[in-house]
Amino acid sequence: MSDAVIVGAVRTPVGRRKGSLAGVHPVDLSAHVLRALAERTGLDPAQVDDVFWGCVSQVGEQSWNIARNAVLAAGWPETVPGTTLDRQCGSSQQALHFAAATVLSGQADLVVAGGVESMTRVPMGSSVAGGMPFSDQLRDRYRGVEGFADDAPLPFNQGVGAELIARRWRLSRTQLDEFALTSHEKAAAAQDAGAFDPELTPVPLVDGGKFAADEGIRRETSLEKLGELSTPFRVDGVVTAGSASQISDGAAALAVTTSEWASRHGLRPLARIHTAVVAADDPVTMLTAPIPATAKALRRAGLGIEEIGVYEVNEAFAPVPLAWLAETEADPERLNPRGGAIALGHPLGGSGARIMTTMLQHMHDNGIRYGLQTMCEGGGMANATIVELV
Repeated sequence: MSDAVIVGAVRTPVGRRKGSLAGVHPVDLSAHVLRALAERTGLDPAQVDDVFWGCVSQVGEQSWNIARNAVLAAGWPETVPGTTLDRQCGSSQQALHFAAATVLSGQADLVVAGGVESMTRVPMGSSVAGGMPFSDQLRDRYRGVEGFADDAPLPFNQGVGAELIARRWRLSRTQLDEFALTSHEKAAAAQDAGAFDPELTPVPLVDGGKFAADEGIRRETSLEKLGELSTPFRVDGVVTAGSASQISDGAAALAVTTSEWASRHGLRPLARIHTAVVAADDPVTMLTAPIPATAKALRRAGLGIEEIGVYEVNEAFAPVPLAWLAETEADPERLNPRGGAIALGHPLGGSGARIMTTMLQHMHDNGIRYGLQTMCEGGGMANATIVELV
């Protein structure tokens, strides 16, 4: 029986908005991680059948099919195609799902999946400028629903959704701030221990230096400092910038094939893609779909939540993983063990591949058999992926 395996995973360090990666074009950032993937795995780029690349704001420097442009900028053969996809924050996780399906179906032997977002150079929401993506018919469906802003181009607001989740699951400001602080503490500990080093490819900078470490980790933060931040989404709210993911720049890439093809070509599988699903939920609250996506993935996998050794639930906002914990009754000690997007950042189109790369490294370092990744996405969707160490 054929399977789909990941034979390589690499990511750039994640840069803060207007930080170390601000001077790097997103095409070049993508090309860099593609080259690093080939170098680390030993794969021949000429054998890559396709590149599936996640990117959310496909405008300006990230327009015109950035996947294909990245392939060419990487110096890979002109015979290697590429396509760019958008499932919002889960774009590169969806790219991994498509890659797995493609090799399993026999339509390809070797596919690269990943993604990029330069939120400094192409600000979030740039693709909406001058347009109105919500039609009158769609607005009519949700007009009057709490959290729906009828007078906005994007009437579903993720920050408001996070506030609705906090209220529904009775999450306090203190709980959210404590979760945020813990994310920074975990990430700092992992960075200090060198846990991220094997998964990173330092990025050459225009000044001749190299960007080699995630720069979003705030070691100096505290509950007191987090408590001083305002709540921008609701006057009586509990969500702040401190309990939300950081606006970031970064890229990540994964190589996907079958065990048989990997064996014949001298590539070493890291993990098998055991189960891959997508689910959808209320688009106004928007951020709750990881809960049904997890249930769907576990059901299809025939596994219980207790059999999963690590959970990566994207920290778009602190209420998301906290509500997920409450509903799944998962072990909180296994959740985001090396920190999440609150500390490391969230380069939208690249986050799915970044999270998978980090989770695979953690599984390898600790001998964990099963890992589960899920993340909320714009429009009320979520991908969930279960991988098995091999």
